[in-house]
Amino acid sequence: MTPQPNNFIQTFDPPLLEGTIVRRPNRFIIDVELDGKLIPCHCPTTGRIGNLVLDGLACLLSPAENPARKTRYTVEAIAVDRQAQYPWIGINQNAANKYIEAALTSGSLDGIVPVESVLREQKLGISRLDFLVNNDTFVEVKTPLQNLQIALPPNTLTRKQPAFNSTERMVKHVAELGGSLDNNQRAIMLLCFMYDNPGFSVEASTRKSQVAAGVSAAVAQGIEIWQVNLLLTPNGVTVGATTDLTAQFA
Repeated sequence: MTPQPNNFIQTFDPPLLEGTIVRRPNRFIIDVELDGKLIPCHCPTTGRIGNLVLDGLACLLSPAENPARKTRYTVEAIAVDRQAQYPWIGINQNAANKYIEAALTSGSLDGIVPVESVLREQKLGISRLDFLVNNDTFVEVKTPLQNLQIALPPNTLTRKQPAFNSTERMVKHVAELGGSLDNNQRAIMLLCFMYDNPGFSVEASTRKSQVAAGVSAAVAQGIEIWQVNLLLTPNGVTVGATTDLTAQFA
């Protein structure tokens, strides 16, 4: 069932436009065919998007707020399976915190933390975290895109990628969170998927054992790890499933 507007935590006004990706010439640009014209669009993530070859995939575009910007549109989402109930995969990692803030303040994440107040960019120890909720719960948002945890249609083009190994920052960040908690504080690592991820699994990494040990130690210190799925349509964003993953890392 298509989400109704009153369920949106974020509406797109005007609605996002649908185009077709022609190619991604570099990390910052995706060339899109829109209304029969080839238009260079801003790519809001500089990393890889799973192991997908983007050429030929449908995408959703938002107009640039600044009319003087060189690229007129930003690619907000891509689709690998147009027949699925929610086919869009959000790729705008810069927008994730805006969506999560809207979800928190609307009560859509009350199953994780009921909200009375929300502050952005608050300090805990030597770290600066995305949110402080109710003055005692720190929330840090991560938006994984390097490994898409969905089944791909058989005709989807992919390319072989080396194992993901950029884990040092995450391990360090999680350890800092655990070591900085006071007795009356909570800290939540929120794994935000801007698509309907059926269930989080730890991605392959050349440092998997190091990551597991660091995260397990932080969980022992009180860090909670949650998954939240955000579902994008051309008209807006809704909150899907939320899952407590903490026990998987204990």
